[in-house]
Amino acid sequence: MLEIQIIKIEDPGCLWARVLKGPGIQPDNPEEYEQLRLKMNLFYHEVDLDVQKLKPAELKEGLVCVVFSQALKSWCRAVVESVMEGTLDAQAWCLLVDHGDRIIVRADDVRTPLEKFLQLPFRVRCFKLAGIRPMTLQVPISEDMAELVPSSTWDSSATKYLHNLLQVSTLVEAVLCETHAGCSAIELYLTINDTKICVNHELVAKKFACFISEKSSVPEGTRNGDRAPVSLAWDIYSSPHQLLEMKGCCPVKAPPLDILHRKERKDDLHPLTETEQQKPPVSDEVLSQVKPRVHKLTRNVGSDTIGRGWRIRVEATDIITDETSAPANMNKSQYMKFKLHSKQIPEHSPDQTEENIASTPAASPASCASGSSEEQKVAALSQEPSLDDQLASARLMQFLNPDPLNPDQESLDAKVVRCDPGHSGVLVHSSLRITPCSNLTCAPITEQFRKFLLWRKYNGPNVAESYCWPAVARGFDTVLVSHSGDNPLSYIPPLLMLLQMVSVTSSLAARTGPVAVILCPGWEKVQTVLEFLEDSRATQNLHPTSVLLGMDQDEPKKFKIQRNCQLLVTTPFTMMRLLDAQCFLFLRLCHLVLDEADVLYSQAPEQMSVILKHFQKVVSGEERSSCPRQIVAVGSRWSTGIEALVREHMICPSIIITVMEEAALYGRVHQRVQLCLDCDKISVLLGSLDFHPPKPQKTLIITNSAEETEHVYKAVVNTAVFTLKAHEDVTDQFDFVIDQWRKDIGHGTQVILVTTNDCLKALGIRDATCVVHYGFPSSPKLFGSRLFCMSENFRSLPDVDPGESWSPAAQSVLLLSEQNARHVCGVLRYLRRAGALLPPELLQFALGVQQAKEEQKTDRPLCGSLKSFGFCRDSTVCPDRHMINKSLDHPKHPDTGTVMVLPLLIKTANVYSGRIVSQKDDSYEALAAQMNAHYAGERRCAVEVLKGELYAIQEESVYNRVRVMEVPDKGEQLFSSVTACFIDEGRTQEVKSHQLLQLPAQFQDLPDQAVEIILCRAQPVDGEVDWNPKVNRAVSQKIRGNLHQARVVMSVGNTVWVDPMVRMTRVPGLKTYINEYNVHTEILASGFGVNNPQHVDLLKRVFQGDQDCNMLYQHLTDDRCESHSLSSEKSLAVTDDLMTSRMKDVVSAHNAMRFIQSPQISSAVLSNGDQEPSEDSSSVIRPNLNGFSTLNGTSSETEKDEALSINKLQTVNKPRSFHNPAIFSFQPSSVSCSFHPQIKWFQRGEFVTVCVKLINPVMQKCEFNSDTVIYSGYVNDRHYYAKLELFGDIIAERCSWEIRCNEPVMKLMKKEKQDWRTLLKHKSAFVSYEFDYIDEARVSPVNGHSFLAEVGEDGCFVSSESNSDSD
Repeated sequence: MLEIQIIKIEDPGCLWARVLKGPGIQPDNPEEYEQLRLKMNLFYHEVDLDVQKLKPAELKEGLVCVVFSQALKSWCRAVVESVMEGTLDAQAWCLLVDHGDRIIVRADDVRTPLEKFLQLPFRVRCFKLAGIRPMTLQVPISEDMAELVPSSTWDSSATKYLHNLLQVSTLVEAVLCETHAGCSAIELYLTINDTKICVNHELVAKKFACFISEKSSVPEGTRNGDRAPVSLAWDIYSSPHQLLEMKGCCPVKAPPLDILHRKERKDDLHPLTETEQQKPPVSDEVLSQVKPRVHKLTRNVGSDTIGRGWRIRVEATDIITDETSAPANMNKSQYMKFKLHSKQIPEHSPDQTEENIASTPAASPASCASGSSEEQKVAALSQEPSLDDQLASARLMQFLNPDPLNPDQESLDAKVVRCDPGHSGVLVHSSLRITPCSNLTCAPITEQFRKFLLWRKYNGPNVAESYCWPAVARGFDTVLVSHSGDNPLSYIPPLLMLLQMVSVTSSLAARTGPVAVILCPGWEKVQTVLEFLEDSRATQNLHPTSVLLGMDQDEPKKFKIQRNCQLLVTTPFTMMRLLDAQCFLFLRLCHLVLDEADVLYSQAPEQMSVILKHFQKVVSGEERSSCPRQIVAVGSRWSTGIEALVREHMICPSIIITVMEEAALYGRVHQRVQLCLDCDKISVLLGSLDFHPPKPQKTLIITNSAEETEHVYKAVVNTAVFTLKAHEDVTDQFDFVIDQWRKDIGHGTQVILVTTNDCLKALGIRDATCVVHYGFPSSPKLFGSRLFCMSENFRSLPDVDPGESWSPAAQSVLLLSEQNARHVCGVLRYLRRAGALLPPELLQFALGVQQAKEEQKTDRPLCGSLKSFGFCRDSTVCPDRHMINKSLDHPKHPDTGTVMVLPLLIKTANVYSGRIVSQKDDSYEALAAQMNAHYAGERRCAVEVLKGELYAIQEESVYNRVRVMEVPDKGEQLFSSVTACFIDEGRTQEVKSHQLLQLPAQFQDLPDQAVEIILCRAQPVDGEVDWNPKVNRAVSQKIRGNLHQARVVMSVGNTVWVDPMVRMTRVPGLKTYINEYNVHTEILASGFGVNNPQHVDLLKRVFQGDQDCNMLYQHLTDDRCESHSLSSEKSLAVTDDLMTSRMKDVVSAHNAMRFIQSPQISSAVLSNGDQEPSEDSSSVIRPNLNGFSTLNGTSSETEKDEALSINKLQTVNKPRSFHNPAIFSFQPSSVSCSFHPQIKWFQRGEFVTVCVKLINPVMQKCEFNSDTVIYSGYVNDRHYYAKLELFGDIIAERCSWEIRCNEPVMKLMKKEKQDWRTLLKHKSAFVSYEFDYIDEARVSPVNGHSFLAEVGEDGCFVSSESNSDSD
């Protein structure tokens, strides 16, 4: 059996249900369907949605589509059952496949579903009761006797009875009989009061239906051993409440014998109507059982059919004998239906769900027949039409009332909003219009390059390329910031087309040098770009080439560029050297491309400045007036260097940014961070809002869930500010919300919209002036999408006058609580780039988190960059270790003295792998001799190759010991390769498994001889990350396999640092040795290496722990942060509880330090008891109107504050244990003063409640006086003291205090029962009202002294005068 849930009952012949359980049935997940509903609502409710693209090309029956249901207030999946054509528009009769409802919608309102919306199966299925057909009472016109006759439609009383049975049932089961035309025939079983009944038989027993055939439609074996069906004895019109009153004692009677035992007889009835021919035939015996007085009808034009619920239906007779009268009867019947039902159509909208359930008193056939004609007409008008009647009536009304000839075309066009760059998250600021290219066919590239891209199976262009290619191809100065900014494909295709189409003028043809120069950040990128150009074979007559020059002074002077070379790829350092040596090489320069411009400006800012000035000088000559001039800069991040490039060197630039968080940096969004406890977020939020801004302000408060949205909305709407809300459960109100949001507002007015992350795209807001992050953004992309809601208020560099000052028009407020402790490091890096003022406590907490991560890398190897050069490029993302682990780094070799080293593997120019050769007795040489002797006489191949085991392998005449590192699955291959490490040389490579030889145990005793050798005081030139291959090849050819003498300066683990490393050669015939070469000198002489004098000192400081904090802080505040830094922090072993606890301490310390430094003269600020703060407050932190800490001073004071933060960070004690809680603690500067706690209060009648915002204070004291309250306590060894001079008098004896939710709460009783305007006599920055407990009854709901929601004559929101205390 199948366990089902019936969703809707149209009649016993049409049940909509969901299958819950059954053999082979996988139950559906309600959460998946709820998520589907939310996604469809958000997508199809998008304000900027291009509706034309989502309309089906052809509306036809059976089409799967998406329509909007007014009854459900949701977009739903549907199937078109029929289409009704009109003069100008068509309508579709649709079945909602997840709800079982049918609605009529306009053809223009039908949408095509996305593929992702069709992944889940349709949720409801159509069922009908098998083996039975409906019956009804019929009164022939010629007679006055009512008779039971089979019918084509179910009576409403049968539907009502079935509905009552379902309401009292506890289990609904079904046996599947057959499936036809999308509808499954079932036998329905209900469990009522522990009694199982068969609904099919119950309807027959109650004379609502009759059997179609004498045999049951379900084989006996499919009932799973159920007992014979029973019939219930209660009245058929009993309500569900009356049925339940019978409880377990409901009388059960056996069904009639003629139901259980029925024999099949031939049907001798007359021919049926066209509708009836589709129904199963009815036998004479059945008719004789249920209608004893049926006579053979010779003429029956129509009949009055009386239902059990006093419902009159005028329709054609189901059984007629005159074939010629059938069409006339049907036409007349249809006309009578229209006449009776047309008056009911306005009362039943197409979107209403049909429920043919009526609760009417019972009546006997005699009473039905004796009813007056007037009563019958009234009953007929109250009758609900069937589905066929509704459809036919709708077609008639469509014919009688056609669409207007001139519909409101503007209203139709208003629904179609074309997509723009902002809708797809692209910021385009350009003086000239840019039309994006959507495919390669219309892309501005050469035909040869198009073929090259197709050969590479390129499926672009992507969003960034679609905007950048047209701008570059038209010769515009272009800036592109995107995630693919490091891909040369973002600018090379249009650049090649431009260079090939624009011929060099005659004035430049006589000169030498390239026409275009591509500057790359390193030698690797130079090679990548050049290889890409050569592979494309689209550089006709351009002859691209690359140049990389080192520190050799003579090399730039000797360098020559081919005369036909028009495209040069190089680095800023190389070009700078060429300009110094041969400034006339670039007189033809017209196009300058900066690849990874943000990296170029961070690595070579001085060189970039000189190159740009030279370019400006070259292209500004009078003879160049007709020549092209173009600068293209691409990168993955916005930086100050790119901003200077745009301001000083570009003309009418086109700025394209596809990374939304980078667009916020470009737009100069003012970033502010507010530390708070999670329980205080509402209060901090309300305190940060400016209720009377000097300029019109539109504020977005963004939460992470619909529940948060409702919670915040209730709090904000009580502040008398016009507030809107939008979340996933009210998507049908999006049009109203956007209409209100887009209205003009006047000065001093603020409109607030509280919404969720998922609704941002659907709302399409771009004109917000402030975004408050109430819910923490879980990723950089989400953070950027929030900031992009203010894109219309971003600064536009092409439109800004360089001489005028510009103040930020957009601001972002981030509420940072203890729940977001794991994301602090990534947030700080981004906020640092935005120039936000950061609390020193937060910086130190982030440093503690980073130190904890470092301690978690105890099992990782030491960082290779740290060993090679003394520093790591970015320790925050480097997966390797940056501190000493005594168990792993115990020295295996001498840390001082002179040794002989034999380099065998050259990893880089200053990192080698080899052996330390003993001058007296070399144990390895003895081992090698023994192995040669052993395998000369016996060679036993390895039978089974195991990972981690030692084997031997022969290379030429030498046998080497190897350790198997990886054994891949051999599969069906006869031979396979394994990864093996040569433990005496240090190299790792793949070897054939059949070449491995068994290694006897005596050859395994000698430890691994390979040692990592690092030459000190050498690093790549120009700040390169990796050594140039030229240097590596030169060093490898010179030193590999040669014995060198070296002095050891340090040893850690299996690594030794040497300086110097010299090749010594003995003079023939003498006992004298001479230095053939010094490896360090050879590296510097190549021109691609420079001296690194601090290498050893940095190593010692790092390994001794003195440099950890400084290095971590450098990377923590470095401009080069990662795009994934907001959310992809590595998981820590530190528990969330520890992180949260320490973050709470940081918030408390920040608030205390901010308050104690406040310049206000107040009794609440105490130092050593009652001292007031000093008068000197030129550089103290002041809380501004929005509740955020700002500096009262100039930019120099800002630098002082940042320097102070750095000094504090540099004094952090290095944690010795990973589980040491002190890692996350903040030690404030020693100030001999007491801290004032934050205090919140509210009043209820004669009581005032004061909450002291301290977590788990100890040694508390509380004194109550008639006009003063004194509180003191300690938290984390900090003394907190508050002396409150109250606004009114209190009854000290009736006051009390207690600990509530780990915080002290004081309850004060007023002496006089009147409302207090404030808590204190004198205003204090440390005391604020608790908005969470605001008395909603005191807020006027309709146009009180709050905010008038009506709009004025100009369509602007207007605020009324207010005398409330919240002002």
